[in-house]
Amino acid sequence: MDGNISIQRVAGVAPGRSSGSAFGNLAWAVATSDDKSLGLREQTVAAFAKIERTLAALETNKKYLLSATIILADLNDKEGFDLEWKKWVGADSQHWPQRSCTGGTLSSGTLVEIMVVAARPS
Repeated sequence: MDGNISIQRVAGVAPGRSSGSAFGNLAWAVATSDDKSLGLREQTVAAFAKIERTLAALETNKKYLLSATIILADLNDKEGFDLEWKKWVGADSQHWPQRSCTGGTLSSGTLVEIMVVAARPS
């Protein structure tokens, strides 16, 4: 390959990782809360805010979400997460992405990790 593809990246906080990237009409973003002392609700709100900032840097927003993958450190927290999700994603079903939610082992203190794919309007 000659390296002439245009990929946009948003720097992450850890070496070797991006918080988001975009190629063509698609954008990807991932977030966790920076403050691991917070509870699930607060970590979720902080992660949503990071997702929104990353999407904005990639010239899109949550209105254009196509899919979301949620990993919870404790799947028993899904009901609490869902309350925050509904507030964040809004009432307009035309903006609801396909979403999956699973339990998994996350880094120490991290209660939720959110990954999204969004379209980029032309």
